[in-house]
Amino acid sequence: MKIYFAGSISGGRADVPLYHKIITQLKIYGEVLTEFIGNAELSGLGEKNLSDEFIHDRDLEWLLSSDVVVAEITTPSLGVGYEIGRAIENGKKILCLYRTVKGKRISAMIKGAKGLKVKKYTDFEDIKLILEDFFK
Repeated sequence: MKIYFAGSISGGRADVPLYHKIITQLKIYGEVLTEFIGNAELSGLGEKNLSDEFIHDRDLEWLLSSDVVVAEITTPSLGVGYEIGRAIENGKKILCLYRTVKGKRISAMIKGAKGLKVKKYTDFEDIKLILEDFFK
């Protein structure tokens, strides 16, 4: 199974340790095409040695070749929103994970979209159970 993991890069990298843990857990279920999202050395500036067009086309190719998309959406990201939209448009099975942050809410454009699952979690143990259920 090919898994496309989406998480914030330009929108903020505060959750990189969590992304790494999620990616490690996802590897139980298949090949994670975007493993670099969990790399602590990747800054909010992204992959500096590659053009924006190259990154877009490469990532879209990975997205379209994936069987499922798992997105951590706690940190708002235009790129992740775009990826989710393209995944919906292409009939991908999609799981969005988020935790409650005081004073913030998940966009209605995500929570209200048909064709994806949006699951709230409190800690990593919750994520493991959500993933287990999603990949049944």
